[in-house]
Amino acid sequence: MTPLPTTVPLSVLDLSPIPSGRPASAALHETVALARAAESFGYQRYWLAEHHNIGSVASSAPMVMIATVAAATRTIRVGSGGIMLPNHAPLAVAESFRVLEGLHPGRIDLGLGRAPGTDQLTAYALRRGRVESEEFPQQLSELLAYVDGFPDDHPFAPLRAIPDDVPLPPLWILGSSLYGGHAAAAFGTGFAFAGHFGSADPAEAVAGYRERFEPSTRLAEPRAILGVAAIAAETEERAEALARANDLSMVRLMQNRPGPLPTPEEAAAHDWSEQELQLAAQRRRFMSVGTPGQVRDDLERRRTYADADELVITTQIHDAAERALSYELIAKAYSA
Repeated sequence: MTPLPTTVPLSVLDLSPIPSGRPASAALHETVALARAAESFGYQRYWLAEHHNIGSVASSAPMVMIATVAAATRTIRVGSGGIMLPNHAPLAVAESFRVLEGLHPGRIDLGLGRAPGTDQLTAYALRRGRVESEEFPQQLSELLAYVDGFPDDHPFAPLRAIPDDVPLPPLWILGSSLYGGHAAAAFGTGFAFAGHFGSADPAEAVAGYRERFEPSTRLAEPRAILGVAAIAAETEERAEALARANDLSMVRLMQNRPGPLPTPEEAAAHDWSEQELQLAAQRRRFMSVGTPGQVRDDLERRRTYADADELVITTQIHDAAERALSYELIAKAYSA
């Protein structure tokens, strides 16, 4: 299948959703299959998320999945959406992504976030209380110094991130608040705003990033990606049924009882309480749902409002074939 050129760069953010009634490991294999499909549809990037101890998603080891997806594809860029930097030693991240870049030159992205991607207890288990989110600038500076070099009097000056004959992949700082854009601007990196759940106004976040951007050796001009949630189907009725299942999954997550992604039939049979309906309505405002044309128009509304250069789309659907179809329909709508 020859990819169709799209008018706006489109990418995929995959959380490896765990479908109800199936083992969690099935989600990993579905991720690889979806990456191949997304490449054939013409998507630019395929980003893997980092989440821990959440029963609805299997994306707990993004570096492993990046290596696997990159090996299973040929041209699509593969990266992290993102590596939650406080969970990792900066040297380990620098080394791992140089290894990935060495194996797949010109195809790797390094997206970095400062949130834990989990609950407080799990964050403690990952970090042992050593690193706080507020230390993100220091951690990022250390990561870059393993590549660019430390001052001569720094205790880590003798250390290098091996292999040192390849560059660090292009950097993107992820954020759901204004902070991420300010950090990306200060470090001269790309910025990806989590418009599918972010607490800040996306237009304000991207504008702040563009206004403060300091050119760097890695990026001469600001580049902004907007994260969006979308479900497209051939009919409005089917799109709504698929979205209702996603609603139920998100409500359970908000109620601190996450579980596998339900089927549309399970969501239809669910006895919704008034509180659950209100929670679902709150989350639905972040999602574009409908026929391909309707979804494209709504995504363009969101992208134009945010003044974003690209879109990275996350789609949570129980059935892998329907999830792939949703991405295909959106890509075709954008190429029309």
